[in-house]
Amino acid sequence: MSLDRIFGVAGGAMDAQVIRMNLAVSNIANAEVTESSSEDAYRAKRPVFESILASEVDARRGETQGGVRVKQIIEDQSTTPATYDPGHPKANEEGFIYLSNVNPMNELVEMTAAARSFESNIEAMNTAKQLMMRTVELLKK
Repeated sequence: MSLDRIFGVAGGAMDAQVIRMNLAVSNIANAEVTESSSEDAYRAKRPVFESILASEVDARRGETQGGVRVKQIIEDQSTTPATYDPGHPKANEEGFIYLSNVNPMNELVEMTAAARSFESNIEAMNTAKQLMMRTVELLKK
């Protein structure tokens, strides 16, 4: 595998992890948002990853066969908790407010997993670079 393909695969994976990290941060930022209906309540966003096959490579985006990308971003459809608080400004006619379905602890786990995946791809790139440099040194002799 050539150096540019290794960097392409690792770079694409790093891009996907940045999106994952940004979604987790956005979810945490909206964890305490309240609404007057379950339909309007903030729902956690999740990335859906897909592998890139040879027939799907987009050279304009720098994609490499065997890489990964974010196919789409979906909303978590788990229920949004309702709280009885008739004095709240966003309370509906029954006195309920609806919180987001974000669990901050789950989001911290997502952020940690994304950071570790990002670091793993950096290590893969560094290892490939070191191997290529060693090869060049051996060819000089």
